[in-house]
Amino acid sequence: MRKRKTYHHGNLREVLVDAAIQFIAEVGPSGFTLREVARRAGVSHNAPYRHFQDKEALLAAVATEGFRELTQAMLDSVKARTNARERLKSAGLAYVEFALRRPEHFTVMFDAPVSRDKHSALSEASQQAFATLVDFVRACQEEVQLPSGDPLPFALLAWSMVHGIAKLAIAGRLPFESRADVLKFARFVITESLPVCDEVRNLGT
Repeated sequence: MRKRKTYHHGNLREVLVDAAIQFIAEVGPSGFTLREVARRAGVSHNAPYRHFQDKEALLAAVATEGFRELTQAMLDSVKARTNARERLKSAGLAYVEFALRRPEHFTVMFDAPVSRDKHSALSEASQQAFATLVDFVRACQEEVQLPSGDPLPFALLAWSMVHGIAKLAIAGRLPFESRADVLKFARFVITESLPVCDEVRNLGT
């Protein structure tokens, strides 16, 4: 969990987002009000409305931040990889690592009742994250490391796999005591599951 920032003139929006994340860690994405976020941030109860129309807008900002960080985490994870299949594996592991590192963001990104139609920045950030995964899959197809055809079924397969691990991990549903053990399991699943991708060859044609 990141350290709460102190309010200074000009960084109110950042401070409010940070306070919301701290609060979400305690009560979840639906259990707080803008007034309480303002109180915790040390500003007036009207201050959040300078940047956020309502609680949903603040949640959208948290989710947008999360998707952008997730995309960057996946891109950073593949910099030392030259093989497309290894890049796909690294991106999948980065997904799980992100969820463990930012569980509040992850929860808001996928569980909070936020309309992406109303928040264009969130819609763009989430689409970019998935497009990054699709690009990794497409690169595998170009290097003949996955069957050719529509990359979408393979991207959905890869996403479903790592998302399931991430959700179970942050919910405490996996029988592991440490983050290292979760990541070890994630590596095992990713490594063992990629060959099975061949079995969905016909889904992309």
